Amino acid sequence: MQAWRRRLLTLAAATWLAGCAAVPQATVERDAEAKQFISRPDAATIYVYRDDFTAVEQATDGTVLYVGGRLIGAILPTTFFRIDVHAGEHLLHGYAYDQGSLKLDTRRGEIYFVSLQSTGGTSRFTLVKPETGKRDILRCCALLENWAPGKQPLLR
Repeated sequence: MQAWRRRLLTLAAATWLAGCAAVPQATVERDAEAKQFISRPDAATIYVYRDDFTAVEQATDGTVLYVGGRLIGAILPTTFFRIDVHAGEHLLHGYAYDQGSLKLDTRRGEIYFVSLQSTGGTSRFTLVKPETGKRDILRCCALLENWAPGKQPLLR
């Protein structure tokens, strides 16, 4: 198969998956609760956020986010996910041209902040300091509900 056809098929599949994985914005109450940044003693918490304002006008520039092979949802500019996971090693990755990823070794009771930048189909995950992540999320972002099996995807 020619390289351009393979790229076109990959792009079509990624676009289709992004539409299927879209999730609704959380309620105001859940957003406020998540922004208290309270850890759980029995789990590690990962905040993944996009504060890339330059892509806001490109509302379709979403990255389908996975943690450890589990579909979380499509993350758009100025949104974030709060994900509670078991302690241990976790691979965060997107479904984009580059298959960008970040491996985290998490501990119970701790909170991790990951900034995700996505431009032109290229995703970049960066672990940031807690004070940076908290500031960025409070400044820019709205909580999205994590996708769950049986949940009706949001149609865009």
